[in-house]
Amino acid sequence: MVPDGAEAHDDRHVIVAALISYPQAILLGLLQGVSELFPISSLGHSVILPKLLGWDIHQNDKYFLTFLVATHLATAIVLFLFFRRDWMRIFKGLGRSLRDREISDDDPDARLGWLLVVGTIPAGILGLTLEHSLRKIFASPTSAAVFLMLNGLLLYGAELLRRRAPVTDVEDDARIARTVSWRGAFFVGATQAIALIPGFSRSGATMGGGLLVGLSHKDAARFAFLLATPIIGAAALLKLPELFGTTGDGVRGQALVAALCSAATAYLAVKFLMRYFETNTLTPFAIYCFTAGLACTAWFLVS
Repeated sequence: MVPDGAEAHDDRHVIVAALISYPQAILLGLLQGVSELFPISSLGHSVILPKLLGWDIHQNDKYFLTFLVATHLATAIVLFLFFRRDWMRIFKGLGRSLRDREISDDDPDARLGWLLVVGTIPAGILGLTLEHSLRKIFASPTSAAVFLMLNGLLLYGAELLRRRAPVTDVEDDARIARTVSWRGAFFVGATQAIALIPGFSRSGATMGGGLLVGLSHKDAARFAFLLATPIIGAAALLKLPELFGTTGDGVRGQALVAALCSAATAYLAVKFLMRYFETNTLTPFAIYCFTAGLACTAWFLVS
């Protein structure tokens, strides 16, 4: 005779496994890798897409949040590996500044490293204090669609208000270190908090913030990706134990598949965007977000 507790556990395992199928995991992983780095809100799309496709998956379900941890970690790893040479220089610069107890004016790697630290502080604090409450309040597909429209307006507004970037032949990281002030780094880092609301984009907010403090589109994208790496990675690592705990029962295999898919599209996305922003702007993404958000809002209201 099977104990009642074991039977309940088996039923739960079957139910959870059925909620995220492998085809769904593949699609969600592919989408995550693109939408996390493109300024179009990965969280917003993860709320909207299941509703559009009629999936019984909700953004605040514990198993789904645990499932997403793997895709976020995969994205952070890809970002780190893509910019690994930059990170090695940054780590060495931070080490020199700690050793010498100063940030030398002729050490842009050290300055960039501390700018990233300053930018990470507000995002980390706001994320820890507001993430749960904001996700809970704004987790509906309709609100995510509305905020996706607002994300489009935010991107377009950043283009209208941006400061003209200086044209120099200095290397990217050195140019970023010289252009961004300590206050500017704090501001750009704080803008990431808006991405806690489904529909607003982390990369879009930080790229927009970078434009407002005087970076070029390419430098703003580079700074945004460098700044996102420790935030996304740390948040994923903190929640990784949940994937191997009871909350991850029934979704570990799907999470692994989704993570591999997310890594593939994240690599293609960052490679594409670093080339794209050499000559292009945020405007096409602003148009997409506003149009898609408007269409989804109308659909959800009438359906």
